[in-house]
Amino acid sequence: MIKNHLKIAYRNLLKNKGYTAINIIGLSTAIVAVLFIAIWVQNQFLHDNFYENKANIYKLLNRTETQGQIQVSTISMAPAAAILKKEYPEVEHSARLYWATESLISAGETKVKSSGNEVDPDFVKIFDFPLVEKATEDMLSAPNNIVLTESLAKSLFGNTSALNKIVQFDSGESYNVSAILKDLPPYTDFTFKYLIPLQEKKIKEYGSNWSTNTYYTFVSLKAGSDVELFNKKIASLVHENDAHLQRTAVFLYPQSKTHLYSKFKDGIPNGGKIEQVRLVALIGFLILIIACINFINLSTARAQKRNKEVGIRKVAGATKYILIQQFLIESTLLAMISGVIAFFIASVCLPIFSHILGQSLIVEWTNPILWVVAIGFVLTVGVLAGIYPAFILSAFQPIKSLKGSIKRDYLLSFRELLVIFQFSTTIFLIIATLVIRQQINFAGEREVGYNAEQLIEIPIEGNIERHYDVIKTELLNNGAASHITRTGWTVTADNASSSGNFSWEKATPEQEKNTVFTIVRVSGDDFVNTLGLTILEGRDINYANLPADSTAILLNQTAIKTMGLQNPIGKYLKWGDATFTIVGIVKDYISGSPYQTIRPVLIHPSKRYLQSILIRTNDQHTVSQNLAQISAVIKKINPNYPFNYQFVSKQFANKFKQQEQIGNLSLVFSLLAIIISCLGLFGLAAHITETRTKEIGIRKVLGASIHSINILLSRDFIKLVVLAILIGTPIAWWSMNQWLNDFAYRIDVEWWLIGIAGSIAIIIALITVNVQSLRAAKTNPIDSLRDE
Repeated sequence: MIKNHLKIAYRNLLKNKGYTAINIIGLSTAIVAVLFIAIWVQNQFLHDNFYENKANIYKLLNRTETQGQIQVSTISMAPAAAILKKEYPEVEHSARLYWATESLISAGETKVKSSGNEVDPDFVKIFDFPLVEKATEDMLSAPNNIVLTESLAKSLFGNTSALNKIVQFDSGESYNVSAILKDLPPYTDFTFKYLIPLQEKKIKEYGSNWSTNTYYTFVSLKAGSDVELFNKKIASLVHENDAHLQRTAVFLYPQSKTHLYSKFKDGIPNGGKIEQVRLVALIGFLILIIACINFINLSTARAQKRNKEVGIRKVAGATKYILIQQFLIESTLLAMISGVIAFFIASVCLPIFSHILGQSLIVEWTNPILWVVAIGFVLTVGVLAGIYPAFILSAFQPIKSLKGSIKRDYLLSFRELLVIFQFSTTIFLIIATLVIRQQINFAGEREVGYNAEQLIEIPIEGNIERHYDVIKTELLNNGAASHITRTGWTVTADNASSSGNFSWEKATPEQEKNTVFTIVRVSGDDFVNTLGLTILEGRDINYANLPADSTAILLNQTAIKTMGLQNPIGKYLKWGDATFTIVGIVKDYISGSPYQTIRPVLIHPSKRYLQSILIRTNDQHTVSQNLAQISAVIKKINPNYPFNYQFVSKQFANKFKQQEQIGNLSLVFSLLAIIISCLGLFGLAAHITETRTKEIGIRKVLGASIHSINILLSRDFIKLVVLAILIGTPIAWWSMNQWLNDFAYRIDVEWWLIGIAGSIAIIIALITVNVQSLRAAKTNPIDSLRDE
């Protein structure tokens, strides 16, 4: 029986090539979309969720009450890790991780520049990264041990084992290779190529400082520990160790949730990237539904042609069950063909999709579970798409089927509802795409507060720190640079913050407790002019020429407003035991996320921990000329290092990467939804014109023009699209406003966006329908009116 059904299904599909082609294109397009979305979603859930002990791994976060609001920071205080392990029996391991830094690593004559982190020894016990080989269990117990990733080890030592070999850093330290890790997978937020123990000077610098957030701290609890009870125990940890920090508390947050659930509201987890994942997953589900609707529309549109087939088969003894089975086999066969095509397209186009997203996606094509799920998914699609047509077609009565007098008003009405649903979904996706794109542009066009053009950063490495004055003099003299300074961190990064240890004239206890400053460390030689900041009052710090400026600071507008200072120039700010003098006020500028409000910024001079040289290049020369001159000077001073630089404007643009990814996803899948919806509308238009063939012929005989017939046939479809606009628009408006609520700096969903989306939908519908209606209107009336 099944074999016979397959033969009949194959013949029917081959006989109706146009119907088959439209269905296969629609279903395969939808399956490709769902596959890509499923791969992306799976990769999101894999993020830092692959460790064996993942259920007990946590990150230490800070919860600080500031001006009536509770802020959460992922960077914590230096002393917390050691105290947690020492004083709380629930803690199995704790470790700090310092910011990633780039270093030139040498092994004999081979030199490789690579990025890595300083960590506490327990770090590799908390995170069980897959090992290639190791010398001892305590890989980082000795201060001169280093752990390399497999690719870095191969770059340094080739195919010979790197274990127990010596590597030397540009700073002069030598390290013994104690272990080789497999390269990190793309679904982790860690990016290191090597790990070394925390340097002693950093431990001494920050070891007892509770008021400055310096490290990422990770903790693994012993199996069976109740994290909620543990968080209650450590809630007062900060205040117990520093009486000034009454409004700051620490708590553990699951590491497996930090990628998807990183947003907090009033100190409580409130979503994060998971909302975007759900949105994209919903888009995939809607696209699949749209494709199934197409199959239903096309199948029921062919009912008039198949009703006599049903009648004859019932007269010949076919039961309703056999007919249902026949039609389901047809839909499943179509789905299987579409699935094969879709998997081929997905495997070929996955690199292109990864490039569009700017993210490497991993798929284990050899995993048998993947194929079992995939085949089950395709079969389910076939059944879902075919179940309604199967029951409808099998329910035709033989006498009416053979007379061809089936009344189909209710079918047409149902198809109209399906088309309305399709276009409501399409309008939702169009509006979502427009809103996301506009929000990205809005934040990108926001006034940055400094001039990012002609601005480059060079890492301070090797001989650069010792010969900074020589480099500065040569670059200013040869005309490659107009201004040069040094900074503690890259301009566009989220700098360290500090709170609870400040006081100033007429400050209230609440202000002292609640004010959190973003700390920007600079060398104090032409910082304002180099970055292109605007001085509103006072002057820049001139620490290079005025030693007294060692205690001079700059504040931004927001800091002055938060502190409530009047005439701030010359006034004092106490930070712990140190007293600083306010010498200048700069206009607010963006140093963190362009989507968030600007925070109080404190800029102070320092001779230590300066990581970057900031250069404003000469705008009278070309970029290539400037870079060539800068490169020549840097290579002369630092010959062992490759010339490495970053454009600040490009670094700022990278801040939009995550939103760009969602924007690209919504654009790609909106286009796919439009294509699939057009196929469905095309099928419905074919059905309508087919049922009105004689009416069109009579109208043409009576003198109706092609234009008037075209309007007659198009009018009904425009009504459907207008209804879809009325349904889809408020849903899209509400959904996108919910999405925009995540941004402190955001657009409003304007009415013209809705107008554009509606116009696009109407134009698409008119073009699709006109293909069919014009063909019907041009048909010879004699052919239309001829009866069998």
